[in-house]
Amino acid sequence: MPEGDDQLDPKNDGKKPGGPGVRMSRNLMSWLVLIGLALLLVGLLQSSLMPYPEISISEFSQLVQDQKIKTIQIKEDGVIEGRKKGPAEGEPSATGPLNFRVNYPHEAFDSQFIEKLVKSGGGEVRYEKQNQLVLVLLSMLPWILIFGFAWFVIFRQLRGAGGPGGMLGSFGRSRHRVTHKDHTGVTFADVAGVEEAKEEVQEIVEFLKSPKKFQRLGGRIPRGVLLVGEPGCGKTLLAKAIAGEADVPFFSISGSDFVEMFVGVGASRVRDLFKQAKENSPCIIFLDEIDAVGRRRGASFTGGGHDEREQTLNAILVEMDGFETNSQVVVIAATNRADVLDPALIRPGRFDRQVYVGLPDLQGRFEILKVHMRKIKLGPNVDIRRIARGTPMFSGAELAALVNEAALVATMRNREYVGQEDLEEARDKIRWGRARKKAVIDERDRRITAYHEAGHAFIQATESDADPLHKVSIIPRGAAGGATFALPERDRMVYTKSYLLATMRVLFGGRIAEQVFFNDISSGASQDIRQATDIARRMVREWGMGENVGFVYYGDETSRPGMWEMSGNRDYSDKTAESIDSEVKRILDAAFSQTQRAITESREKVELIASALLKYETITGEEVNALIRGEPLERSGVGDLLDNAASTPTVGVARPVPLDRPTPERGLGSGPLAQPG
Repeated sequence: MPEGDDQLDPKNDGKKPGGPGVRMSRNLMSWLVLIGLALLLVGLLQSSLMPYPEISISEFSQLVQDQKIKTIQIKEDGVIEGRKKGPAEGEPSATGPLNFRVNYPHEAFDSQFIEKLVKSGGGEVRYEKQNQLVLVLLSMLPWILIFGFAWFVIFRQLRGAGGPGGMLGSFGRSRHRVTHKDHTGVTFADVAGVEEAKEEVQEIVEFLKSPKKFQRLGGRIPRGVLLVGEPGCGKTLLAKAIAGEADVPFFSISGSDFVEMFVGVGASRVRDLFKQAKENSPCIIFLDEIDAVGRRRGASFTGGGHDEREQTLNAILVEMDGFETNSQVVVIAATNRADVLDPALIRPGRFDRQVYVGLPDLQGRFEILKVHMRKIKLGPNVDIRRIARGTPMFSGAELAALVNEAALVATMRNREYVGQEDLEEARDKIRWGRARKKAVIDERDRRITAYHEAGHAFIQATESDADPLHKVSIIPRGAAGGATFALPERDRMVYTKSYLLATMRVLFGGRIAEQVFFNDISSGASQDIRQATDIARRMVREWGMGENVGFVYYGDETSRPGMWEMSGNRDYSDKTAESIDSEVKRILDAAFSQTQRAITESREKVELIASALLKYETITGEEVNALIRGEPLERSGVGDLLDNAASTPTVGVARPVPLDRPTPERGLGSGPLAQPG
């Protein structure tokens, strides 16, 4: 059964489970009985734990002589329990407990004599005849309560749950959810940017709606479809759209829901899931994050078949293509780690198709932005295609966050609609962090940042093989003191050697500008050095672009199973490693010297860009190109605005702001390309 009250039961013809009346369930009665037994136990314990301090025989005799005994209870084993009289009026209050206990020796015990003495003093005497059966039952009562608790809370609940898990009960039942087309609210019209993937999964929907159309020529629908792609690209959204389009039950479950602390529970849940799916065929089973249970077998240190995850995987393999198969049940799975899946899981006959749901291209980003912008108010100056062009390597989830963040930015600015500047600010905020316009920065650090970014901007604008310059800013954003933004003209599926070398020269522009104008260097180029080194190393080791190394792959081998994935072993000698290092160093040195020569020869132009940054803080790519051509900039700067407002800018002494900000390692082309700091 699906979880949640709003889900439908396929066995109940679309009606919600349960009758119209409300009655007390067995579980509630069990809890009431359990609570009653617990209260009884507490009462017995309180009565048995009442304080009866033991006194000596002489003290008891003195109490009898003083006629201070109110009542006593004489037991057969020579034990006397009693209570003293309270203090009379005018007497001081008694100290110590009123209850007492006397343990008489057997040879000195005379119950009749004690009774006569106590009654002569006005006390009351009672005799207790102990029943051995009652004593035995009282001693067993705690154990009875313990077993009762185990019965009502554990065993009774598990047996009442039934299911294929046997004594495991509800542990062995599948935790899937059944969704119908009316509950998702997502259709193929809400999925954009993955048109090829939509076409492939749409065939499955058509088959489930009209299977005779495909069986006319003897075709068989694939038993399984594996959605593969990076996080945030729309795999789960595509599955929701399938549920919204198909008029069949949609069983959805995550791979982690199969894993439990008990061995065998995952396999039991798999069998229960497919059993219910076959009873409701034709239907769709969606396994999200299947890599949680579908990893290659034997990859652990144990390497045995008694692992819980491996038993779950074996159950999935058998259910998808074993002796009992059902062509009316289609399994759709999603993962972003297809490389770690077991080969038996992705072979034809189980997951016949692998549908790649990748990062959207320019047209895909344009369509995705249009889908998300239907919910917000856009201004007349919004250019959706320009935003799509300025967001290469953005996933669908990041584009959705961009639109939402732009709406929040416009709301905080008290605007009536979302403008182009709001969308660009949201893009920069998502990728590089929030602008810290109120940060107080030391003037020398501010000048170093300006010249650093001017070096980046100059090389970016003058390199014909690099992406066009979009804007450059020295406003701190996130952990960076400034950033240079590029606006790629197209999506790059491959990287040419000329583009990679131009990118490295752009990265070196900031460090070289610091050397030329300050005769000193700072830590602001740390991220630039890391990115440039990574590009050069991949050129030599993976892409065969090293002249002295040749057309050989020396990258990391990640296809080995088990512990070899993390061993760090390499398939080449130390001499080859030295050749790779020297070739990487040669490429970096050549790019560095070329950039140094370009900035030294155009020192005045770089200084003009830096001066404009110190005055305006942010300048566009068109303004940088105008400065390079020798044209002046005519617009109000930050200092002019402050002077017009009759206010004096305050430059305080603060801790230095880091000039670089580590960006997420998304590989080359994760744009718009920026050199933070």
